[in-house]
Amino acid sequence: MIASPTPDAAIECRGVHKSFGSARILTGVDLKIPAGRISVILGPSGTGKSVLLKHINGLLRPDRGEVVVLGQSVSALRREDVLRLRRDVGILFQDGALFGSMNIYDNIAFPLRQHTDMSEAEIAPIVMRRLEEVGLGGAASLMPNQLSGGMRKRAGFARALVLDPRIVVFDEPDSGLDPVRTALLCELMLRIHAEQGGTYLLITHDILAAKRVANFIAVIWKGKIVRSGPAEEMWDSEDPFVKQFLTGATRGPLGMD
Repeated sequence: MIASPTPDAAIECRGVHKSFGSARILTGVDLKIPAGRISVILGPSGTGKSVLLKHINGLLRPDRGEVVVLGQSVSALRREDVLRLRRDVGILFQDGALFGSMNIYDNIAFPLRQHTDMSEAEIAPIVMRRLEEVGLGGAASLMPNQLSGGMRKRAGFARALVLDPRIVVFDEPDSGLDPVRTALLCELMLRIHAEQGGTYLLITHDILAAKRVANFIAVIWKGKIVRSGPAEEMWDSEDPFVKQFLTGATRGPLGMD
């Protein structure tokens, strides 16, 4: 189904609600992610960020509301159309989500083998180009357990890029990384985005990572978007929750509960 997207919005969430039993996770998310930019969804742990991601790639369907990705209403798509849409949405999961039984080359080649009719001769240069871009050109034959945490993230990034998606989503990519490796991963995102364009969406609670990469920021709390807008405006926001969260202040609406 073709929806009516807002111009220049790669992803739109329109009044999205989602509950699991009595637990209300998303309570009316309204959000527009601008095309061609690096956007960040920030929020405390357990506030609905990962559940929202699963709606964007069609793993979950909203109880109410609509998610529109690249002009298509995801919940209205047939399974084969969802699979086709996922070719345009690359995802870097928290731990890289590499297959432990495959070497790095085969991990990166996997989406091409699954979603295209390319021959191995056609796949090889694409895989090696993506590995070179993330600094892993010499690691193709290694197994995931032979890589450091930062290297696994970079391998996951290469796999997210291998189908030339129009959107790349990063699910807590800084999870498990020290500040230096997080900074290096952010630099890699910025470099590849500058070279190749596309829409990047980073889901995190890491304020420093957001400061490094964000053009656009949305803050989520208790299942709703509190505020969103250009990054420079958000850092100066006077909204009590946004200001507390972005500055790490102890006084404000966000507590330990």
